Amino acid sequence: MTVALIRFKLAAYARSHRLLQPLFVLMLMLTIFYAVRASPDAAAVSYANSAGLLIVVFAWATRGLLDTEPDAQRVVSMAAAGGPRWEIAAGLGACAAVNACMAAVAVIVPLLIGFHGFPPAVMIAQGVLLHLLAVAVGTALGALTSRPITPSPAVSMLALFGGFAALLLVSYTPVGAVLIPIMRWMRAANDGTLGADLPLLALPTLLWSAAGLVAYALLRRTRP
Repeated sequence: MTVALIRFKLAAYARSHRLLQPLFVLMLMLTIFYAVRASPDAAAVSYANSAGLLIVVFAWATRGLLDTEPDAQRVVSMAAAGGPRWEIAAGLGACAAVNACMAAVAVIVPLLIGFHGFPPAVMIAQGVLLHLLAVAVGTALGALTSRPITPSPAVSMLALFGGFAALLLVSYTPVGAVLIPIMRWMRAANDGTLGADLPLLALPTLLWSAAGLVAYALLRRTRP
C-alpha cells in the first residue's frame, strides 16, 4: 500500500506542475556553476559547492510535494494507508525519490558539459555522497516547513529560506562542526582533505537530518 501511495503522491505532484519551480532553479544553478568548464581535478570542489547550495532546491521540492494534497485528501490517504505513519512514510518516500532524481541530474550533467575531461572516480563518488547528504538535509528542512507543520505560506517560505541561510551561517562557526557542516565540506574540498574528513562531516549531517524527519513525523501525528 505504501508503494501505491508513493506513486499516487508523485503523480499528483507531477500534475500540479509544482516540480517545475525547483527543477527550473536546479537547471539555472547548474548553468551558473558550470558556465566555465572546470578542470577534472577540481570536480570535488565543484560538487561540494553544488551539493551545499542545492539543499535549498531539495527543500523547496519537498515542501511543494507535501503541500500538493489538500488537507481533506491527506486524511483520506491516511485512512486508505491504514494509519498516519504509512501516509507520512509515503510522503517522505516520494520526496526522497524526487530529490534523488534531481541529485542525479546535478551529478551527471557536469560529467557531460561541466568538465574538460572525465574526473577521477573517487571524486565522482564523493560528489554522489555529498549530494545524497544534501538530499537528506533538504528533505528534512522542506518537511518541517510544509503546510501541515507551518500552515501560513508566508511563514513557511520565510522558514525555508531563513532556515537554509541559518544553516550556512552556523556552519561557519565552531558549533557548525557538530551540526550540519555545509561550509566545512566546501572548505575540505578546496583544501583537498574531503576524503579524510568525509566521515566526520557525514555523521552530524545524517544525525540532524534524521532528527528533523523524526520531529516532522511526530508533529504530523497531531497535525494531519
